[in-house]
Amino acid sequence: MPHSSDNGTIFALSSGRPPAAIAVVRVSGPRAADAITALGGTIPEPRRAGLRRLRDGDTLIDEALVLWFPGPKTETGEDMVEMHLHGGRAVIAAVLAALGKLPGFRPAEAGEFTRRAFANGRLDLTAVEGLADLVFAETEAQRAQAMRQLTGALGGRADAWRTRLIEALALIEARIDFSDQDVPDDLVSPALHVARQLSEEIGETLADEHRGERLREGLVIAIAGPPNAGKSSLLNRLARREAAIVSPYAGTTRDVIEVQLDLGGYPVTLLDTAGVRESDDPVEQEGVRRARARAGAADLVLWVVEAGAPSSKQVQRTAPTTSLTTEVKNEWIIQNKIDLSAERAQPENRKGNFAISALTGEGIEQLVSDLAAFARTALQVAEPALVTRERHRIALQQTQAALLRALAVASSGGEELIAEELRLAARELGRLTGRVDVEDVLDVIFRDFCIGK
Repeated sequence: MPHSSDNGTIFALSSGRPPAAIAVVRVSGPRAADAITALGGTIPEPRRAGLRRLRDGDTLIDEALVLWFPGPKTETGEDMVEMHLHGGRAVIAAVLAALGKLPGFRPAEAGEFTRRAFANGRLDLTAVEGLADLVFAETEAQRAQAMRQLTGALGGRADAWRTRLIEALALIEARIDFSDQDVPDDLVSPALHVARQLSEEIGETLADEHRGERLREGLVIAIAGPPNAGKSSLLNRLARREAAIVSPYAGTTRDVIEVQLDLGGYPVTLLDTAGVRESDDPVEQEGVRRARARAGAADLVLWVVEAGAPSSKQVQRTAPTTSLTTEVKNEWIIQNKIDLSAERAQPENRKGNFAISALTGEGIEQLVSDLAAFARTALQVAEPALVTRERHRIALQQTQAALLRALAVASSGGEELIAEELRLAARELGRLTGRVDVEDVLDVIFRDFCIGK
């Protein structure tokens, strides 16, 4: 990969959207120091803030704190500058315009600072992905997982595996290349022992029920049931805002409405789906089809019925799977509108059966508590997950497959075949961290980064 300084010196606003008390403009590249001398005069001591008056020619723009970070021990591995400005839109625009006039300077693209850090060996790909997840983390559990990835939880483990694998490969290569010289006869057995150990360790890492990906993306809980049972009211009560339209007329909800929640520090996507019933309306039919599909893919379905209604007397004998004509992993019965029921619902004393009023809030506290416990049970493990993205899982699966093939061909004594499979395994681990041949995945990884990061 070419050194990123070949693409010039970049600059961008790296703090939040203005106006704000302080705005941070970052500069990275071979001519970063020129940003200080051109706008602010003298360069302060490395890594110490200096107060400078920033000018564009004879025009005074702002008084700002300026920091100078000489490379390569910087975030990007290049010379860097930070300007801490007053955070008004006009101030920021004037500074960015002044930087754009300097020779060899250009605005940064999305994720380009981080991409340069990767290109210069400051971060591996798993750490880059951890940084992206940290920026977008919405709950405490997501933040903690992202921080583990950023600090090398998976990348460090993959590098250690790859080192052991290369050492095992070296034994096989020595046996092949120097078979006619004075080398030990049995170099294959210790190499296969390493391959077997690595296969088992990677298998244990993969046997995590996809908890890392689920935590990163959040659990999905679908609210389903017949029309007019109060599904949208329940969504609004759980979201604590008017996220869905509530109407006394059946069939109001036609599409799936999504709301993001933080339940006890764990991310949850709550879905309000169309009422499940037979209909001649093609739009409502599509809404019901989507409701069935989303409920079938959800981690939990809250099947809502009216308490005291004739249909609710049979609800505990009729599973939601029957009404949805699909298979769901978990379903809870929610008897709603107990404030209107002449004979208050008496659900069985078992988990997953609730009597509530979405209108008054009665019973909601217990439901929220149980939902938080469900999320915690589904996502929390004693050993934090290492795999947090599908890309990680595929790379490790392919690594393990190559190791298993190496062990399988060992019985035939094909040393060249064993060596080739170990090379493939090492290559997959290298692709996981970005050590080899990852150009095809870089654009996908960096496309969601914000400008200035």
